[in-house]
Formats: sequence, C-alpha cells, structure tokens
Amino acid sequence: MEWETVIGLEVHVQLATKTKIFSAASTAFGAEANTQACAIDLAMPGTLPVANKQAFHYAVMFGLAIDAEIGKRSVFERKNYFYPDLPKGYQTTQLALPIVGPGHIDIELDGGEQKRVRIHHAHLEEDAGKSLHENFQGMSGIDLNRAGTPLIEVVSEPDMRSSEEAVAFARKLHSIVTSIGICDGAMSQGSMRFDVNISVRPKGQEKLGTRTETKNLNSYRFMEACIAQEVARQIDCLEKGEEIRQETRLYDGDTHKAKPMRSKEEANDYRYFPCPDLLPVVIDDDFIAAARAALPELLDARSARFESDYGLSAYDAGILCTDHPTANFFEATAKSCDDAKLSANWLMGDVSAKLNAEEKKLADSPISPEQLGGLIARIKDNTITTKIAKQVFEFMWAGEGDADAIIESKGLKPTGSGDLEKMVDEIIANNAKQVANYQAADESKRPKMLGFFVGQVMKASKGQANPQQLNQLLKAKLDG
Repeated sequence: MEWETVIGLEVHVQLATKTKIFSAASTAFGAEANTQACAIDLAMPGTLPVANKQAFHYAVMFGLAIDAEIGKRSVFERKNYFYPDLPKGYQTTQLALPIVGPGHIDIELDGGEQKRVRIHHAHLEEDAGKSLHENFQGMSGIDLNRAGTPLIEVVSEPDMRSSEEAVAFARKLHSIVTSIGICDGAMSQGSMRFDVNISVRPKGQEKLGTRTETKNLNSYRFMEACIAQEVARQIDCLEKGEEIRQETRLYDGDTHKAKPMRSKEEANDYRYFPCPDLLPVVIDDDFIAAARAALPELLDARSARFESDYGLSAYDAGILCTDHPTANFFEATAKSCDDAKLSANWLMGDVSAKLNAEEKKLADSPISPEQLGGLIARIKDNTITTKIAKQVFEFMWAGEGDADAIIESKGLKPTGSGDLEKMVDEIIANNAKQVANYQAADESKRPKMLGFFVGQVMKASKGQANPQQLNQLLKAKLDG
C-alpha cells in the first residue's frame, strides 16, 4: 500500500519583550535559577496579573506579517494541569478567542516549487518554568525564571506532506518572526520550540489518520529525523494490523530515539474556563495601524525587489532575504561598489563560508559591507585579480585593514604591463614547439591551446598577472 504523510506544526515563539506577559519580572536569558520569578510568577496568594501591552503589539505584528485576521477582542483562559514547573497549577492562555486568526505562510521547496501552508490561528500565552534533571541525583530541580515569559503559539493546518515541507515551513516562520523583530530566534535557548503532529493515511484517502504529537523539538535536524522515524513507525504498525495510539511523544536528540510520554489529551481534559483575573482585551484600528507601521519591509517583498532592482536570480534573492541582517549587508555592499552580482557572490560564498567555519553570526563579521565593497571595487577596476582578491580577503578577515591598504603593504598589485610583456616574450621564446602548434592549428582550437601559455605566465607572475590584459597580449603576439 502507498502511504501519505500528514503533518501539522504547533510552534511556541518567545516574544522579545523585556518583561513577562503578566508581571514586571525580566525575561533576560542566562540568569541564575529562580532569580527572575516574582510573586506573580510564583502564584502567591493575593497577586493579580496585568497584561503586557508590548506582547499584544508583537502578536498583531505577526498576524499582519502572515496576512491573518486580527482578533480585536481576545480572551485569556486557564488551562488546568499539574506539573512541577507550573506553580499556579494552570497556564494562562487563549483558546476560543485568540489574538491572531486564520492566515498563511508561503514556502519554497527544492526545485523552486511554491506551497501555501494555512495558519489556523496564533494565540498569546505564558510559558511554564523548566524542570532540570542533570546534577540532581534521584531528584529534579525547578527553575521558574522562564515562568510567565510571553509566547505566541502558532498553529498550522495539517497541510504539510513531508519532512522537507515541515522544515521549510519552520525555517520560513523563523525568518518571519526574527526579521520583524518580535523574537530573537535562538532555538538553543528555547526561543522557538516545535511540536510536530504526524499521521499517515492510504494515498487518496480523505479522512485523516490517528496522529501523534512529538513535543519540544528545537532544531531543524531533529525535526527531520523525528518525522522520518515516526512516519516509519506508524506505517510499520498499520501494515502489521495494529492501531496507532493518539499520544504525546518525546524525541531524544542524543539517542535519536522517541518514546511515548502520555496519552494525548483533549481540550476538555484541561478544563478550560475564562480567567477571572483578566478582562477581555479589546484593540482598535489605531493599535493595529501602529503595529502595521512598525513592520519593516517583509522578506518576500524584499526578495522580489532584489530580483527587479538588482537583476538577481530568484534563488540568490531568496538566500539573501533569509533575514534582514543578511539583506541589509548585501544592499550596503552593493551600494558601495555598484555591483550587485559580485556582492551577492562574495556574501553567499567567502563571507558565509568564513562565518560558518568560525560559528559566527553576520553581526560578528570583522569585514564591514563597505570594506567588502572596497575589495570588489578593486576587482572591477582590474587593480587585482580574483585570485589575489581572495588573499586580500584573508588579510581583511584577520583585521589587517581595508583592501587598498593591504594591496599596497603586501605588494599585491598586478604585474606591470612592461614586466608582463617581458614574461610573455620569455614564455613564447622558451616554448617554440607549442607556438608552432598553436599557429598551425585551426582557429576554433586556438582558444583552448592559449590556456597553456596563460598558465605558464600566471605561474611566472605568481598569479599576479591581470588575466584580461594577459590574454590580449598573448593573442596579439601569437596570432601576429
């Protein structure tokens, strides 16, 4: 039997507010355990929550960025469950009336195929604390610093059919929330966590199969591996005549294995009811207009502009518009050297390779856009060859100055025309047989044969001969 995979994602996005969603406690990452949890976060008797206006502003920005309906009236509810890192015994969240309604995110797959993934809704809620199991022999530690941190939970429709589509969606969502500035996107710190709902069904069947939910994945690699493993497990069960149990599962990134955590709860298991401590939140058109005005140029629109204004391919524009820092770096470089294509090539090539090798972000690049543009300008005006430019780039990366200073101090200027002609004459004189073969050859074969002489001169000049000038000089002498 041929099977079809069905995937939906629930993504917890930590909002970049300075304080928590219902208290003034800090949301800064990395503080000592339990030093950023105030009386409200700890659910002390007599404390009352106050909604963080900035969290609503960020949530509306997200809704506008995905072309979603904005809930002008949203209500907080209590989701009741008992867990050690949930001090109140319930989570304050939204269910019936979320802040963001139906929207969509468009993704691009390998080969350029476009697909639209529908968003069911996105709601505001508070995060729980964190259970710590290391360094506590026979016990667990509880850190409540994260308790009360504002989240939006983005819930997709089950529109994805492969791990490739799920990862493309996750990456696109990451690009959106980081580019509009509502989340720092640091997945290793828990700023984005993915719950993956997976089911399989016979190909052509409309009815959805029984799904499982694997929680708290924080890397694309883990997501891809988890989906492949769970799909294979479900197909194996069904082909053996067994039933799929609706359950919540955990994937261990160290062992690369998943295991059941608990049977999957339904909404009524949580006994939702409106939070009596928080009034419904009503926002008006002015609030929405302010959120719209705060949006930067969206990445899809910027990618289209890069194609039209700079003549870039859709692929190059898409790569450069993965996030705003990369797009900004490219535009500043292109502006400084007036060459978009070379700017794109260097940024996606040498700069990206260096950053990856050193595990750095673009913000940590020791070369500024203007410095990179200065290097490209020296290639364009034939001051240096591309080969020499790569040497200059290494010196620039090491912090030895800009391109002009390095070219001068390291003696990397190309061989002068007089010296170059002398080298050409020597190579021709020392290779009479190759010259004779070249001059006797058919015109169509000569360009390939010219490569021998180019190689000899480049070797003699230690790669510092200008290729264009060299080719012209060789052709003039050999053809003459």
